[in-house]
Amino acid sequence: MTKIKICGIKELKDALAAIEAGADYLGFNFYPKSPRYIEKNTCAEITSVLKKEHLHIKLVGVFVNSSVDEVKDILQTCNLDFAQLHGDEPPEMLSAFNGQAFKAIRLSASNNPFNIRESASESAENRPFAFRESVSESVDKPAVLIDAQVKDVYGGSGVKADWEMASELAKRYKFFLAGGLTPENVTEAVRRVKAWGVDVASGVESTVGKKDAEKMVEFVRAVRSATSNQ
Repeated sequence: MTKIKICGIKELKDALAAIEAGADYLGFNFYPKSPRYIEKNTCAEITSVLKKEHLHIKLVGVFVNSSVDEVKDILQTCNLDFAQLHGDEPPEMLSAFNGQAFKAIRLSASNNPFNIRESASESAENRPFAFRESVSESVDKPAVLIDAQVKDVYGGSGVKADWEMASELAKRYKFFLAGGLTPENVTEAVRRVKAWGVDVASGVESTVGKKDAEKMVEFVRAVRSATSNQ
């Protein structure tokens, strides 16, 4: 079943609404320039409730060019399951988190840094470092997150990623597909890309940074309808 991550949670009521809708993962954005930014202490208050009442939900911190120490501090303070490194961090930085982090990769038709259309039979040693460091036997952790390439924007742009390129990647790796997903197009995205999971932020908002409970329900319903016959 396709995993669903709703990102940019800022309030407890939105976290609970996302869980009620059927989300598997919740994302909290710690990039200060984002309209979805959440302070560490506010996040800790929300996650303290979630960890008591909804242990099955995985909690992800989204970071952009933060230091290893800062990321580790927030992971511990907020009791998060994973760190999503969504900036210009070198993939080697993943090694510092002992399997608790994965990298976001921004793809476009003109930006294919990992030669995704090359042979699907590469050895582990020949995999791009971001995949090599992130791939594990864990059933609840993706290799990477695939987002759209938008200049000077680190996620939440509402722009679609390259689905054709992503579909080739999905044959080899499990990843979250992000970038411009909405209740209206996610069914097609799931069927075409066949990604391990989907990630949404702006697509389930009434205004920028403000989650819409009904849109979250519609998004989850659309994902489930796409996979019900698979």
